[in-house]
Amino acid sequence: MSNSADSQGTGAMGPAPARRARFRPVRILTAGVFALAGLLFVTSFNTAKGTDLRTDTSLLKLSDLIQERSRKNQGLDESNATLRHSVESLAEGDDGSTRAQDEKLGGLEKSAGTERLTGKAVTVTLDDAPPNATAKLPGYPAPQPDYLVIHQQDLQAVVNALWHGGAQGIKVMDQRLISTSAVRCVGNTLILQGRVYSPPYKITAVGDPDRLKQALAASKAIQNYMVYVNVYGLGWDVADDGTVTLPGYTGTVDLHYATPVK
Repeated sequence: MSNSADSQGTGAMGPAPARRARFRPVRILTAGVFALAGLLFVTSFNTAKGTDLRTDTSLLKLSDLIQERSRKNQGLDESNATLRHSVESLAEGDDGSTRAQDEKLGGLEKSAGTERLTGKAVTVTLDDAPPNATAKLPGYPAPQPDYLVIHQQDLQAVVNALWHGGAQGIKVMDQRLISTSAVRCVGNTLILQGRVYSPPYKITAVGDPDRLKQALAASKAIQNYMVYVNVYGLGWDVADDGTVTLPGYTGTVDLHYATPVK
């Protein structure tokens, strides 16, 4: 009876149905996270190409490239100066010009800054403040990074004041300025006529020392700079140099300008 009853029960009820798979969002989310992690890993590997992404190697290589280009530009300037001197020497032999024309040309070359200039000079030196500088006077905030470095406008203020003071010629670092020279700063470095310089920056002007120093003192932009000198320790020095000789400008003198589109 028990066997029959079991058979009937089995036939009536049938075999136990298979358990239906349930939808589990957690499992899908987990799989998605792993897939995303794998994608990020592959992307990082392809980007790094076997290098350490956290290092500054690329920045160092760029810095080395800039320095190398700066040295190359310096060499080209020196080579250009030698060739120009040779051409001028040959031209002076017999160029068909009159004495008056030669004197006029010499005056123009002197004004253009392509000839050496000798005279009494004043040198201004600007430098960054110490990296651990603090406010020296009460009532001033703690210094921001920008407060502690020389900016383009600081160099321009000195150059403009010296011109205003009657400078006959100006040299920034080891290069003579001409009418098309541009003083530009990128980060904490100076880029002047294709060459790169780091502080301290020296600006030498030939002229009347008293007038030059008076012009520096009267400049509003320099007066503002002096606040940072006194409060945060930016470097500032004005010195009489006696008689010095500024080099002539040796770079290209071609003018480049924009023209309106018609």
